[in-house]
Amino acid sequence: MKRVRFTARVVTLAAVVLVGVGACALDPQDDEAGVGAPAPVAQTERASGASAVPTPDQTTGSPSAEPSRTATPKPTRTEQPTAKPSPTGFTGCPQGEHQRAVETYLARLGGFGKVTVDGKQSAADCTAIKKFQRRYGISPAAGRAGATTYDVAKRLASTDVHRCKAGSGLTFCVDLTRQTVWAMRGGTVVMGPTVTRTGMAGYATPAGTYRVANRALQEWSNPYEVWLPYWQRFNGGIGFHETTTYLHDKSIGSHGCVNLLHRDAVRLWELGSVGTRVVVFGRRPGT
Repeated sequence: MKRVRFTARVVTLAAVVLVGVGACALDPQDDEAGVGAPAPVAQTERASGASAVPTPDQTTGSPSAEPSRTATPKPTRTEQPTAKPSPTGFTGCPQGEHQRAVETYLARLGGFGKVTVDGKQSAADCTAIKKFQRRYGISPAAGRAGATTYDVAKRLASTDVHRCKAGSGLTFCVDLTRQTVWAMRGGTVVMGPTVTRTGMAGYATPAGTYRVANRALQEWSNPYEVWLPYWQRFNGGIGFHETTTYLHDKSIGSHGCVNLLHRDAVRLWELGSVGTRVVVFGRRPGT
């Protein structure tokens, strides 16, 4: 009798154990138990696109034997709008719409490296144009012969330094028509032509012959509330100073002053002194 009872207990216990195991494995709530909890790191990484998370088979409800994988997206290169590719096949920097003209002006100016005047971008042309752009504060300095590069190169290449009626001493020359500045001493150029931006419409810089009246490393502009670095005043409230904005933005201009790039403002400051002769001639287009 005891043996029968013992056997019955064993059978009952085995049945309870089997039922318990089966309930855990098939309880759909157990499969969703992780929904409210933080996902494991590996699962989070897969969800981000590295690979697909193994999903329950739609027919059986069990995990798929072979987890599907989504290929890792390859990074795409974002390219800036460019002009037509160079006919030479050179792709170091884009070719602009003024390629030949810029090559011509840079060859005439010299000092920027070898350029071939053929209207086709090359490695040497690219290097020379970038050097020119960096020198005259043209942004971006990507080697493309665009409108601003063309305009600056043309103005510099067409500047005739001898049009300035310089005296025997030091003279600062301002060509309003070409928007260029240079310095001469005794008929010799001591600072080559560089770019400037003078007074805009309504504030045109007046032509004439003047003298530097006072100087300051920094001058405060009361009406415009801005510091004017390397200030050299020569006509009332008008003077030379480093630009406080992008020099090649012609739409804003100055209020009569002669704006300069940093390196040119510094050089003119080093050369000048109170009494330095200033010759301003021509007329800025649009004023």
